[in-house]
Amino acid sequence: MSVCHALHWKTEMPLEMGTNPKLFVLPLRLKAGDWVEVKCQAEILATLDENGCLDCLPFMPEMLKYCGSRQKVYKRAHKTCDTINYSGGRRMPGGAVHLEGVRCDGQAHGGCQAECLIFWNEAWLKRASGIANACDCERARLSCSGPPESKGSGRVDDGVIRSCRRDQGVGDEPLYVCQATEMLKATTPLPWWDLRQFWEDWRSGNVSLTCMLRGFAFAGYTAGLMRLPWLGKWFKRLYNRTSRLLGRPRHPRTSGRIAAGAPTPSRQLNLQAKDVVRVKDFEEILDTIDSNYRNRGLVWDAEMAPYCGGVYTVRKRIERIIDEKTGKMLKFKSDAVVLEGVICQAKYSDCRHFCPRAVYPYWREIWLERVPETNSAAGEPGPQGDQNGS
Repeated sequence: MSVCHALHWKTEMPLEMGTNPKLFVLPLRLKAGDWVEVKCQAEILATLDENGCLDCLPFMPEMLKYCGSRQKVYKRAHKTCDTINYSGGRRMPGGAVHLEGVRCDGQAHGGCQAECLIFWNEAWLKRASGIANACDCERARLSCSGPPESKGSGRVDDGVIRSCRRDQGVGDEPLYVCQATEMLKATTPLPWWDLRQFWEDWRSGNVSLTCMLRGFAFAGYTAGLMRLPWLGKWFKRLYNRTSRLLGRPRHPRTSGRIAAGAPTPSRQLNLQAKDVVRVKDFEEILDTIDSNYRNRGLVWDAEMAPYCGGVYTVRKRIERIIDEKTGKMLKFKSDAVVLEGVICQAKYSDCRHFCPRAVYPYWREIWLERVPETNSAAGEPGPQGDQNGS
């Protein structure tokens, strides 16, 4: 399989589920900012196996509506992070990209609200020149989309629909399948010391050289904190003192002030979409999380620290997401929201630097405070902004 990935061979299958010889497809080698056109439904379905996958990467029903549309590449998805076993980085073999603003809406997966960026194998895309006007894009989309196939017809698109669920779980609870749940099958381990990934980060336009150098400096400094415990407290004290002079928060991996296992506080703001909030200062948040970085089970991540003190708009309340490890639907018992433009930038995470996945972190309401909308100047970075260092 690794040889096939390296040569970018793709298995083509006609709609009647027959098999054709393997056809050689030249890699597009797409970069951030390139324009592409999503192939027609029939072309994409012909690349999928009976499980609706290509190289173990599912093509999800939520992706069908983009067939025939013209999109801009957000970042090259040559790597990602392991959010199942948290083992670090993962390499995505072959060619894959994320498209700007194209996230899974969860409609075919029980209304999951995670809004993950979708992975697009290059076999599902073709290059497009320039920016087409709205009429051209709509005309191409309509001409590309065929009539919906009836369930049970035995065609490949049935495999796409079936791929949403596995066998029923306990008590007829559905077990969902998506790109996130199948990520370990579609990727291979990526050691943090494999320097080729950073060359690809820069070459593809995913990360600017300035941002990369800053990331290396932080990673080296943090490694010193962990591997030299007898100097670690002095290193962290120096970091925090320098940050204070520069008007920045303390070290992002500072643990909370509450003992592990002790109750953590809560606050109900009943936030809704479009509400404007300010993220509390890091010092205030440290009083609400324990030494394991948790507040009532929800983890405060180091990637959230750069947003402290900023003013943002609530995107939505989070009530349910798919557990990527089990495929079960998890229902939130208490408050959690996501904020517009507030994403993981993979600057401070261990062993997964510059991951382009750009997931939305979940925020407890106690970490936020309301801001009167008339007095707010929400200058939140967009989901395609800060991670490039632009």
